[in-house]
Amino acid sequence: MRIVLLGAALALILSGFSVSAGERVKSKKTYTVTMEGMKFQPAVLTVAPGDTVVWVNKDLVAHTATAPDGTFDSKLIAPDKSWKLTVRAPGNFAYVCTYHPTMKGTLKVGK
Repeated sequence: MRIVLLGAALALILSGFSVSAGERVKSKKTYTVTMEGMKFQPAVLTVAPGDTVVWVNKDLVAHTATAPDGTFDSKLIAPDKSWKLTVRAPGNFAYVCTYHPTMKGTLKVGK
């Protein structure tokens, strides 16, 4: 009888740990930045480490999403194409389109 009770208690404890661990794991999200009208929309996006950002080009010309500090560079994103980045490090990252430098955006990665 003791073995049965110990087994049941262990099962309850383990199931409690799996629920607690699941509650601690943050769900990762995917965000979209649209390139349209020669603008990044939204121009400022706040995400968390581990989240993914997808840049979608809805303009008739190619664009890039390039951080001048070298943190990331999409290279050419043709019309009707996209590029994605999973962010890892916290910080504020300004970026531009290298073909159209008036197109500016900021990616804010929180802790």
